[in-house]
Amino acid sequence: MKGNASLPIGVFDSGVGGISVLAQLITLMPNEGYIYYGDSLNAPYGIKETREVMEQSLKVADILVKKGIKLLVVACNTATSAAIIRLREDLDIPVIGMEPALKPAVKLNQGKKILVMATPVTLKEKKFSDLIQLFKDTTGIIKLPCPGLVEIIEKNGSTSRELEYYLLELFKNIDFKQISTIVLGCTHYVFIKDTIQHIVGKDISLIDGNYGTALHIKSIIEPKVKSLSKEIDQTTDVHLLNSNPTKDMLILSKRLLSEELQKLQHKGSINYI
Repeated sequence: MKGNASLPIGVFDSGVGGISVLAQLITLMPNEGYIYYGDSLNAPYGIKETREVMEQSLKVADILVKKGIKLLVVACNTATSAAIIRLREDLDIPVIGMEPALKPAVKLNQGKKILVMATPVTLKEKKFSDLIQLFKDTTGIIKLPCPGLVEIIEKNGSTSRELEYYLLELFKNIDFKQISTIVLGCTHYVFIKDTIQHIVGKDISLIDGNYGTALHIKSIIEPKVKSLSKEIDQTTDVHLLNSNPTKDMLILSKRLLSEELQKLQHKGSINYI
């Protein structure tokens, strides 16, 4: 891996959703430093044209690269679909993206259908179509676009009456007796996993790609560093940036990170820099 091993890992998303990925990275690699950029001012990416998402992703990546990072995590399924190829061509550091966790969902499948919740752009992009083709012989995969859901999470965080009403409307025509697994195909949706589970019932498995992505990044970084501290309760440096740099956005970002780290049973502490 090119670059200075002491540099932080850069993570970005169309808003606060990628903080769920950041939490998973911190839990697996608390010894690393992190710079997170949430592009909340331009959220959601999931309803924009592909070229616009690509251009915005390149701008955000440039901001992080200029800050000094050793690896870029595109913690957004939509941005991955639209821009990952171009980012890898343009940057001389590793660039890791997200994709809906269909493979583990297929492994868990019990002869029923798999429901994929994602943004409209993610579901219509060629990258997702190619992914589905890998499992074309599998029991049916149902695509469920969720326009407007990212905005609700950006505004209210992980819980709200507006969120519950939205999900009830979204699911009202779904026969969950035919569903075994729901794939959360947007990093924002990880924050509302408990609410979704409450609505659909405990017998349906909910899967996201955060852990698999973080594990892949760990395999890239840690072999290159021979003297990493393995203390569970150590302090991790985190720099939070957002294109909407208001106090409320910073408070929301820190709250979501804290909640997610608690769910992941992280024992360390965060030093915001």
